[in-house]
Amino acid sequence: MEPITYSKDLPLFFSIFIFVYLLGYLFIFKKWTPETRPLASSCLISLLHGVSAVVLATNALLSDPNRGFSSVNTQSQNSILDFSSAYFLADLVHLAVFPSPAGGDSLFAAHHLAVLFVFLTCRYMVAHGACALLALLVVAEATSACQNTWTLADARGKDAPLAVSLHRFVTVPFYASYSVCRCVLAPLLIVKMTWFYVSGGADDVIPRWVWVSWTVVIVTAVTVSILWIWNLWVLFFQERYSKFTKKVR
Repeated sequence: MEPITYSKDLPLFFSIFIFVYLLGYLFIFKKWTPETRPLASSCLISLLHGVSAVVLATNALLSDPNRGFSSVNTQSQNSILDFSSAYFLADLVHLAVFPSPAGGDSLFAAHHLAVLFVFLTCRYMVAHGACALLALLVVAEATSACQNTWTLADARGKDAPLAVSLHRFVTVPFYASYSVCRCVLAPLLIVKMTWFYVSGGADDVIPRWVWVSWTVVIVTAVTVSILWIWNLWVLFFQERYSKFTKKVR
């Protein structure tokens, strides 16, 4: 195995995300309320990361003829791991500087730290397994554009008719696509990946404690996502039922 060397990509990507965040906070969302400006800026870098990650990771996976759950990381795959790690680091800075008035920051911070552990150990410790993680990244970020649009429209508030209409328009497509990705595709991929690792397919290149840790983090993250979208669907149908009963009366 080739020696793992430090990459300049991580600090470069981190600087880009911080720059985009400040661009959003100081200029793009300048007229938003003090409570929503940080959230909107966070959505901006999330959008940049999500859309870019899907395109770049898909290309990196398809261009690797030796791709597999235990294959050696290619240079492009390592760059994407650095890119995603930089995003999560930047968003951790956001969470530290602008705590959410609604709470829940500890859950997001724990998620980000856990994902960073997975990406950084894959990138700088074992140098194998990026294909598995990037495949999951594609599934996870496939709904990024829709999700961030939904979040931004909701954050803009009810005083903006366009935002209200946009939020109403993207809600069902977002819920549906998120459900397919997080409740169907992700679990299927996790089962296939876990079975490969449990069968010893990566024991010669990825220590058992590493892939077990990855699996725990990934399963936990997907489980939380499933519970979150389930709760959103429940609230959605409760709201529709409430409106229906009012019309009947």
